[in-house]
Amino acid sequence: MACSVRRGVMVCAVALLAVSGCADSGPTAAEAGETLKSHITELMKERHALDVRITDSGGRDIPCGEGRAKRTFAAVGRDPAESRGGDNLNDLLLGALSRVAFYRIAEDRGNAPIRLASDDYKTVIILESPGNGRYAVRGETECLPIS
Repeated sequence: MACSVRRGVMVCAVALLAVSGCADSGPTAAEAGETLKSHITELMKERHALDVRITDSGGRDIPCGEGRAKRTFAAVGRDPAESRGGDNLNDLLLGALSRVAFYRIAEDRGNAPIRLASDDYKTVIILESPGNGRYAVRGETECLPIS
């Protein structure tokens, strides 16, 4: 008798979890946006970038439809060696990013920005340094639930 009662309680608990959607469905747009902000800020610190300036503070939902949105964030900074070109600066950022979080290269076409993606964090970072010792990094989240 005790076994059937316990089994009934377990079946009810599993059914309630399934109906209530308690399974981890990933981050919201706001949560992923904070992660993106943290990763880009830490990346600039890892590179010891000078005169870091936030060019897109994010913090707002950009609607994607169906109750989903994405967030953005961007920063620029300066390298002590003003003669470094954009590709060299992007390579330095790429190396430093590996000390911040795991991102895979999603797109690298040589003399173009390097697009990196994180399946775990649902974020994309784009390294697009223009050269002359100037770093430029921007990012966005995937389209994620608003709440």
